[in-house]
Amino acid sequence: MVFGTTILGSNPSAPARFMQILQVLKKLFFPFYKSENIKQIFKILNEGSKEQQAMFVGGSVRKYLLNQKVDDIDIATTLKPDEIIKKFENSKIIVKKTGIEHGTLTLVLGNKHFEITTLRKDISTDGRHASVLFTDDWEDDSNRRDFTFNAIYLDSNGKIFDPHSGVKDLKNKKVKFIGNPDERIKEDYLRILRFIRFSIEYSNFDFEKDTLRAIQKNLSGIAKLSKERIYSELKKILKLKNFNEIQKNHEFLKIFNLIFPEFKYIERVKNLYVISKLKPEILNKNHILASLLIDGTNNHEYFSHKYNIENETKDHLNFCAKNFKEIQVNKNFFKKDLKKNIFIFGKKRVKSLLFLNNVIKKNQKNDELIKNLSKIENTSIPEFPITGEYLLDNGIKSGKKMGYAIKEIKNKWLENNFNLDDEQLSKTIKKFK
Repeated sequence: MVFGTTILGSNPSAPARFMQILQVLKKLFFPFYKSENIKQIFKILNEGSKEQQAMFVGGSVRKYLLNQKVDDIDIATTLKPDEIIKKFENSKIIVKKTGIEHGTLTLVLGNKHFEITTLRKDISTDGRHASVLFTDDWEDDSNRRDFTFNAIYLDSNGKIFDPHSGVKDLKNKKVKFIGNPDERIKEDYLRILRFIRFSIEYSNFDFEKDTLRAIQKNLSGIAKLSKERIYSELKKILKLKNFNEIQKNHEFLKIFNLIFPEFKYIERVKNLYVISKLKPEILNKNHILASLLIDGTNNHEYFSHKYNIENETKDHLNFCAKNFKEIQVNKNFFKKDLKKNIFIFGKKRVKSLLFLNNVIKKNQKNDELIKNLSKIENTSIPEFPITGEYLLDNGIKSGKKMGYAIKEIKNKWLENNFNLDDEQLSKTIKKFK
């Protein structure tokens, strides 16, 4: 079944078309389920049974059908966790009890990880967690999943079991809840964010009215979710190559803004993606979050605290916020003062500010951006000529005084365009002796 090129885009570039063709050929002749690791796992799982006791499900099946690279592999099985553990106890495959209380184990073979979960059916849910019962009925397991295309099962021979017509919906890029949308969402409110993610990924904003109503009705349920789960799903959304398409549908954008009110500048994403055609590296989480959040207020701090974001991202946002007004007011920041700023902040951080400066502009000048990026790359920074050893030799003791002396000398060196006046240096040294 080959329909991935339609979904991936109607007008791909030549390199993209080549990769699509390559992926299709790989799928036809070397499907992921025929790898030695997987064959070994399924041989053990199906040992002693005439029927398939395990099948692939979820993202791996979806990506396989779309002719995309299959990475994370989820396996569903009729076997109970203790039966799985027993089957692999005399093999080279390591079994980790990563979520055994929910029937989930991780199989480790070499450097590959495979998540395997016993078939389940929901007994009760509260919008965050579900009480489940193990089952050997594939349809029961499919009924508890979120979207039709996430309930497509694929056995180790490449045969598809599709109880909810998910293949058809995937082909048509239709993000469709299984059964009643309101019921599915109430089972786990994170499904609202997952709906947003897949709608953007497949560029489909043509929703059924019942689905839109169910999402709007249950938006308050997002508050019941842990901030870690919300942020984890947000990062997946921000990773999408076509995240900018979120602005295509007004109602859809309104829902996203209600969930993330801190993202006050979603319109900047358009500029971000224009720049990305010249510099793809701008499309990373830190740059996107800076574009959405930074405005000279503490807006970014509220977001950082709310979702307890990674220190590296937090530092990036704090740095951009601290210098936000400076890059707007100081016309020489990327011109006359560029060398000094590169010395103080480093090339990577100055580039970050340059990207942000261009994203917030209404009238972008991409030729100027490229010119400034080139200037940053080609700027060589002299080494600060005064060392602690030099100051010791000239009578300044180590400690706070030396720290103050170095700071003052360095400031004068920068102000004087990386030059030191002998007389000024002598005066400063005397001052801190």
